[in-house]
Amino acid sequence: MLIRLTYASRVKGSLGPADIKDILRASKRNNAQLGITGTLLLVDGLFLQCLEGGLMPVNTLYHRILLDPRHHQPALLNFAEIERRLFGGWHMGLVPATADNLAVLLSYSPSAQFDPYAMRPKALDALFEELVARARVLGD
Repeated sequence: MLIRLTYASRVKGSLGPADIKDILRASKRNNAQLGITGTLLLVDGLFLQCLEGGLMPVNTLYHRILLDPRHHQPALLNFAEIERRLFGGWHMGLVPATADNLAVLLSYSPSAQFDPYAMRPKALDALFEELVARARVLGD
């Protein structure tokens, strides 16, 4: 069974560019071994991440994320069986907080500020679909 899991959490402490780069490097390596694909957004102190793969690998990874001290107030926003992956070969993508991306995020948010906790699962899926359609793949 192939599933998609989307969660949000608040960043505990501060993360700099080197921290983000380390998270992406480790995620790409580990997720490739587990057959997990997905992407990560970090906006205004919020993580929003979508993970895809087999039921047990994604479930195990999510539980490991819950124990990560960098996450505060984690919330499972969507968990569903899917027919095919949205993120294809992205073992972990990053959506940067550019003006264009922020405009897309706000277009799906029910309030004037981006609040993934308040978003419905269908809006989250549509948001990720649009972000994938607009994506550029950057090298390491």
